[in-house]
Amino acid sequence: MDELGRMSVDAFKQAEKNPVMVVLDNIRSMHNVGSVFRTADAFLAEGICLCGYTPQPPHRDIHKTALGATETVDWIYFPTTLDAVRALKEKGYRIYAIEQVENSIPLQHFNRDNDKVALVFGNEVEGVDAAVLPFCDGSIEIPQYGMKHSLNVSVAAGIVLWEMV
Repeated sequence: MDELGRMSVDAFKQAEKNPVMVVLDNIRSMHNVGSVFRTADAFLAEGICLCGYTPQPPHRDIHKTALGATETVDWIYFPTTLDAVRALKEKGYRIYAIEQVENSIPLQHFNRDNDKVALVFGNEVEGVDAAVLPFCDGSIEIPQYGMKHSLNVSVAAGIVLWEMV
């Protein structure tokens, strides 16, 4: 680790985190969950909210893609995504769905202003639960120019977290 300049688990736990929370809304794939953990670690996100039927660590298939990030990134489970959104709002987070909806903000035009933000990433097929959208402060959209107008949730998380930090 030293030769690559990586921090230890203890150093990571003590490091100042970026004021960004990731909210996973009913994600089906354990590999996607593990990938988001790894990305959250890479960008020193504050933590991850696992909601609904999103798989939770410890699990071998999550570990396969997380590569140890489940040991570094703080996470909490909520029975519903709406529960997570309400709890984060009470803690002063601005909530943004990562979703293609009317009046969404193109990612390149979003200005975080160093506010605490929570980013809601939706189910691989259905997207962010429609019942959650009215409780969000807005929606952020990743511009896409090809025939396909969707990205894998873990890829979307990587793109958005990079922009946030």
